[in-house]
Amino acid sequence: MSAKRRPSVGVAVVVRDAGGRVLLGKRAVGWGAGEWCIPCGSLEWGEDVRAAAERELLEETGLRAGAGEVVAVHSNFHDPERLTVGIWFAGEDVEGEPVPADGELSEIGYFDPAEPPPLAFPTDALVLAQLAGEGAG
Repeated sequence: MSAKRRPSVGVAVVVRDAGGRVLLGKRAVGWGAGEWCIPCGSLEWGEDVRAAAERELLEETGLRAGAGEVVAVHSNFHDPERLTVGIWFAGEDVEGEPVPADGELSEIGYFDPAEPPPLAFPTDALVLAQLAGEGAG
Protein backbone atom coordinates (compact mmCIF):
# COMPACT_ATOMS: atom_id res chain seq x y z
CA MET A 1 0.00 0.00 0.00
CA SER A 2 1.47 3.32 -1.04
CA ALA A 3 1.57 6.44 1.11
CA LYS A 4 -1.05 9.07 0.42
CA ARG A 5 0.14 12.02 -1.57
CA ARG A 6 -0.97 15.42 -0.33
CA PRO A 7 -0.66 18.85 -1.92
CA SER A 8 1.72 21.44 -0.51
CA VAL A 9 0.74 25.04 0.24
CA GLY A 10 1.84 27.99 -1.86
CA VAL A 11 1.62 31.54 -0.52
CA ALA A 12 1.81 35.02 -1.99
CA VAL A 13 1.39 38.65 -0.96
CA VAL A 14 -0.32 40.71 -3.66
CA VAL A 15 1.34 44.14 -3.83
CA ARG A 16 -0.47 46.94 -5.66
CA ASP A 17 0.71 50.44 -6.47
CA ALA A 18 -1.35 53.62 -6.05
CA GLY A 19 -2.85 53.08 -9.52
CA GLY A 20 -4.03 49.55 -8.71
CA ARG A 21 -1.38 47.83 -10.79
CA VAL A 22 -0.09 44.50 -9.43
CA LEU A 23 3.56 43.62 -8.80
CA LEU A 24 4.68 40.69 -10.97
CA GLY A 25 8.03 38.99 -11.38
CA LYS A 26 9.50 37.27 -14.43
CA ARG A 27 10.55 33.77 -13.39
CA ALA A 28 14.26 33.10 -13.94
CA VAL A 29 14.22 29.37 -13.05
CA GLY A 30 11.87 26.45 -12.51
CA TRP A 31 8.30 26.07 -13.67
CA GLY A 32 7.31 28.76 -16.17
CA ALA A 33 10.80 30.25 -16.51
CA GLY A 34 10.57 33.33 -18.75
CA GLU A 35 6.94 33.94 -17.84
CA TRP A 36 5.50 36.18 -15.14
CA CYS A 37 3.87 35.48 -11.78
CA ILE A 38 2.74 37.07 -8.57
CA PRO A 39 5.85 36.59 -6.37
CA CYS A 40 5.18 33.44 -4.38
CA GLY A 41 6.68 30.49 -2.58
CA SER A 42 6.02 27.49 -0.40
CA LEU A 43 4.97 27.15 3.18
CA GLU A 44 7.67 25.49 5.26
CA TRP A 45 6.94 22.90 7.94
CA GLY A 46 5.84 24.60 11.18
CA GLU A 47 5.53 28.04 9.56
CA ASP A 48 2.48 30.32 9.79
CA VAL A 49 0.91 30.94 6.36
CA ARG A 50 1.02 34.74 6.66
CA ALA A 51 4.61 34.69 7.92
CA ALA A 52 5.53 32.46 4.96
CA ALA A 53 3.91 34.84 2.47
CA GLU A 54 5.73 37.81 3.99
CA ARG A 55 9.04 35.90 3.98
CA GLU A 56 8.68 34.84 0.35
CA LEU A 57 7.89 38.40 -0.75
CA LEU A 58 10.95 39.72 1.08
CA GLU A 59 13.23 36.97 -0.29
CA GLU A 60 12.12 37.42 -3.90
CA THR A 61 11.54 41.19 -4.13
CA GLY A 62 13.22 42.86 -1.16
CA LEU A 63 9.85 44.32 -0.13
CA ARG A 64 8.51 44.16 3.41
CA ALA A 65 4.73 43.93 3.68
CA GLY A 66 2.10 42.52 5.96
CA ALA A 67 -0.07 39.68 4.70
CA GLY A 68 -3.55 41.12 5.13
CA GLU A 69 -6.93 39.74 4.14
CA VAL A 70 -7.18 36.69 1.92
CA VAL A 71 -7.58 37.78 -1.70
CA ALA A 72 -8.03 34.26 -3.14
CA VAL A 73 -7.53 30.55 -2.52
CA HIS A 74 -7.16 28.15 -5.46
CA SER A 75 -6.07 24.60 -6.17
CA ASN A 76 -3.09 24.52 -8.53
CA PHE A 77 -3.12 21.67 -11.06
CA HIS A 78 -0.58 23.03 -13.59
CA ASP A 79 2.11 20.54 -12.47
CA PRO A 80 0.46 17.10 -12.00
CA GLU A 81 3.51 15.83 -10.09
CA ARG A 82 3.41 18.66 -7.54
CA LEU A 83 -0.10 19.77 -6.66
CA THR A 84 -0.50 22.79 -4.41
CA VAL A 85 -3.13 24.93 -2.79
CA GLY A 86 -2.35 28.61 -3.23
CA ILE A 87 -3.31 31.38 -0.82
CA TRP A 88 -2.99 34.99 -1.97
CA PHE A 89 -3.01 37.74 0.69
CA ALA A 90 -3.45 41.48 0.21
CA GLY A 91 -0.22 43.38 0.88
CA GLU A 92 -0.40 45.92 3.70
CA ASP A 93 2.08 48.60 4.78
CA VAL A 94 4.46 47.85 1.90
CA GLU A 95 8.00 49.15 2.43
CA GLY A 96 10.97 49.30 0.08
CA GLU A 97 11.68 49.30 -3.63
CA PRO A 98 11.14 46.02 -5.51
CA VAL A 99 14.22 44.32 -6.94
CA PRO A 100 14.88 40.74 -8.08
CA ALA A 101 16.52 39.75 -4.79
CA ASP A 102 17.24 36.01 -4.66
CA GLY A 103 17.68 34.95 -8.28
CA GLU A 104 14.24 33.33 -8.67
CA LEU A 105 13.00 36.38 -10.61
CA SER A 106 14.91 38.14 -13.40
CA GLU A 107 12.67 41.22 -13.67
CA ILE A 108 9.99 42.90 -11.57
CA GLY A 109 7.32 45.36 -12.59
CA TYR A 110 3.82 46.63 -11.97
CA PHE A 111 1.11 45.62 -14.45
CA ASP A 112 -2.56 46.36 -15.03
CA PRO A 113 -4.29 43.20 -13.74
CA ALA A 114 -6.62 43.34 -16.77
CA GLU A 115 -3.65 43.19 -19.19
CA PRO A 116 -0.93 40.98 -17.67
CA PRO A 117 2.13 39.71 -19.54
CA PRO A 118 2.37 35.95 -20.30
CA LEU A 119 1.79 34.17 -16.97
CA ALA A 120 3.51 31.08 -15.58
CA PHE A 121 0.56 29.92 -13.47
CA PRO A 122 -3.11 29.63 -14.55
CA THR A 123 -4.26 30.50 -11.04
CA ASP A 124 -2.44 33.85 -11.15
CA ALA A 125 -4.63 34.63 -14.18
CA LEU A 126 -7.71 33.91 -12.02
CA VAL A 127 -6.44 36.18 -9.24
CA LEU A 128 -5.57 39.00 -11.65
CA ALA A 129 -8.97 38.73 -13.36
CA GLN A 130 -10.64 38.99 -9.95
CA LEU A 131 -8.54 42.05 -9.07
CA ALA A 132 -9.30 43.64 -12.46
CA GLY A 133 -13.02 43.13 -11.84
CA GLU A 134 -12.80 44.74 -8.41
CA GLY A 135 -10.99 47.73 -9.92
CA ALA A 136 -13.80 48.25 -12.44
CA GLY A 137 -16.30 49.15 -9.69
